[in-house]
Amino acid sequence: MATNTKTNYQLHLKGFVGGYDFDADYVDYILSKHEGKEVHVLIDSLGGRSNTALSIFSAFKRHGNVNVHFVGMNASAATIASLGAKHITMDSSAMYLVHKCSVGFLEWGQMNSDDLQALIDNIEHQKADLDKLDANIAQMYATRCKKDKADLLDLMKQGGWLTAQEALAWGFVDELTDYEDEDAPVLTDTMASAMSAAGIPIPNMPTMHLTAQDQSAFAKFLNALTQCFSNSKKPELINSQTVNPMKKIFTSICAILTCEHLLSQDGKITLDDAQLDSIESAISADKQTINDLNAQIQTLKNEKQTLTEANTQLQAEVNTLKKKPGDTTAHVVNDQHQQQNVEKTEAELYFESRANAQSLFDALP
Repeated sequence: MATNTKTNYQLHLKGFVGGYDFDADYVDYILSKHEGKEVHVLIDSLGGRSNTALSIFSAFKRHGNVNVHFVGMNASAATIASLGAKHITMDSSAMYLVHKCSVGFLEWGQMNSDDLQALIDNIEHQKADLDKLDANIAQMYATRCKKDKADLLDLMKQGGWLTAQEALAWGFVDELTDYEDEDAPVLTDTMASAMSAAGIPIPNMPTMHLTAQDQSAFAKFLNALTQCFSNSKKPELINSQTVNPMKKIFTSICAILTCEHLLSQDGKITLDDAQLDSIESAISADKQTINDLNAQIQTLKNEKQTLTEANTQLQAEVNTLKKKPGDTTAHVVNDQHQQQNVEKTEAELYFESRANAQSLFDALP
């Protein structure tokens, strides 16, 4: 145990591994600015994408002079990223978790036997890929801890949280630090919900220091579940009334909120004010679009009615002209020049106008 002075960190990696605050490109950028120099990295993350973690592991290893320090609660991909560091330290109050890799899976629909076989083949292929990834990561842990790969794979299967002292005993970290003002991490409802949704075990630790009278129903559920973790290597439900949060897929709502799923607890989903504002804005925009489209449809209907009435009137005039008898003459005029001065009938004028209009139309390029 060492009592350290405050360290200046060149990198703060927090949040989701693969997100904007735990990004491989940004790590490469910072390391390139400190080429040949010692780099101190602070990590506080519940994990994320394995591919990003492996990229950062490689970047730390290539740089060669990286010191990682863990604070808070760190799991899965965050621990993998640290393995490329030269030296790893950890707050004495922090926690550490390794577990087997997982992949998102959702399948719903009507299937025949061929469809089911294709699904089974795909699942078996994904399982084989996960087994290879687990074996690779277990070897990385084993190399760091100087222990057998099989022992690390067994620890990953259990998936339980380690205290800082246990992480040191396993060999995941090289040294524990102890600061006078160091506070032990606490578990909030939000953090526990996010961990459960990501398939990360919930640790046995204080939940915001709430008294039994002030605890919410969700906090009580967490206490019961964490008791189960402390008594068994594998999590089991304490009684039939304990309900795990479920991930619900509401395609339209999730598209509005730009999320993959919503967390349902006891058949209820909680949304914050910003999410409700997003849904309200989307509904208002859709209503306005519908009103605009209805107005356009009504305009087109009116134009169609006007054209129909005009066409009906024109057809009636044509029919009237067709029914009129031809004009009679008392004598035949053979002089063509005189014929030009003869007054024409309405029918002749009408058909002559149509002929002239057709000629003009045909002459257009």
